[in-house]
Amino acid sequence: MKTVVKLTQQSVISEIESVLHTYPYQPYQQVFAVPDLRQELISFVIDRLPGVDSRVSESQILLAENPKESFFNHKLSRNPLEQKLHLQNLIHQGIFSIMQAKAEFISQHLCETIQPGFQPSNWFG
Repeated sequence: MKTVVKLTQQSVISEIESVLHTYPYQPYQQVFAVPDLRQELISFVIDRLPGVDSRVSESQILLAENPKESFFNHKLSRNPLEQKLHLQNLIHQGIFSIMQAKAEFISQHLCETIQPGFQPSNWFG
């Protein structure tokens, strides 16, 4: 079971990186380069995946008496394209949710990293 969860987490992280590359560097990629915010996005997505419940113990999954009650038998499409689109949709939701919820922290963090002396001048046109 740990292997399945680890593979799920690795595929989520990989897909998050792919989706983030479609966003502008500032502020999106820059914000999610912060380890705590990146982890929050990973958790946001994994917690909303059907059939993956971080609160479920390994024994609960392996010892499910009735296969229909298995935690992995949720109604997630078997179509890989639909699964990928669902995952990407969750990532977009997570990005916007975290950006909105952490707006004050993000503006403070970004303001600290950008110092006036290091910004390119627009004086030369």
